[in-house]
Amino acid sequence: MESAVPRRAPAGGVGSRFGSAAPFARSKVWAPPEIASELSRKLGLKKQRPLVAERPQSPPDGAHTPCPKEPRLEPPKTLAPQCSIYFSSSNSHPARLGSDFFDQPAVALAQAFLGQVLVRRLSDGTELRGRIVETEAYLGPEDEAAHSRGGRQTPRNRGMFMKPGTLYVYLIYGMYFCMNVSSQGDGACVLLRALEPLGGLETMRQLRSTHRKGSARALKDRELCSGPSKLCQALAINKSFDQRDLAKDQAVWLEQGPPGPREPAVVAAARVGIGSAGEWVHKPLRFYIQGSPWVSVVDRVAERGTQA
Repeated sequence: MESAVPRRAPAGGVGSRFGSAAPFARSKVWAPPEIASELSRKLGLKKQRPLVAERPQSPPDGAHTPCPKEPRLEPPKTLAPQCSIYFSSSNSHPARLGSDFFDQPAVALAQAFLGQVLVRRLSDGTELRGRIVETEAYLGPEDEAAHSRGGRQTPRNRGMFMKPGTLYVYLIYGMYFCMNVSSQGDGACVLLRALEPLGGLETMRQLRSTHRKGSARALKDRELCSGPSKLCQALAINKSFDQRDLAKDQAVWLEQGPPGPREPAVVAAARVGIGSAGEWVHKPLRFYIQGSPWVSVVDRVAERGTQA
């Protein structure tokens, strides 16, 4: 509701109807004494009106009357856009990564994802956070392990052919989801394999527990997001997220990860679970941060090659 603001008289007093009042003050106009006296009396009354008009209106009974020394705050002339602090730079949380970040080839994007923070905002406002520590690149039609191999497009894999940054979420074994992000190149994308949980761990644990059968054991932190389907369970990611824009979505986005004391070593290893993809089975298109306890599968042979 608008606050009661007293109306002010027009600037310039009596002369405001005819322009500036200043000429009346400076000009010498002769008039008979009796007319001058009457005119002076009327002008005097009009000059008092602005003073009367400027007196504040009496507040209603029971309303707070501000002390004369109390500053009166005026409402803002324009309202600043209201948005989450997570969408703008701050010391606690950096800005979300935009479309330009995702617009790069699959291999480069898969490596660039490492160390960035994936954020999921639930409907109740709870925010779940995890640092990406493991990814896999799928190169498109030429890649025998990709869902887009041979250039085939279906309603299921349409997200792979959409602009970089589009989510491609699919169901495996009839019960688990995997989340991918499209990159440059038709049919190319990056699979998010594992996260290091950073925030909302208890909520993640509850979400993971709803999908577990016959086990009362509490999950350890390192078990929450150590696999593509596990991280989808922990973040409540399902098929409804398919084809969403990770650069603009309000429920899931990516933030710049905080810099570490030193550049982490990145291991390039064979991808997991693609045994029928011919020579593509052995291509080192899985990337993970060496030494991270949150990685789903460690490849010691590949790690030795990294150290060499």
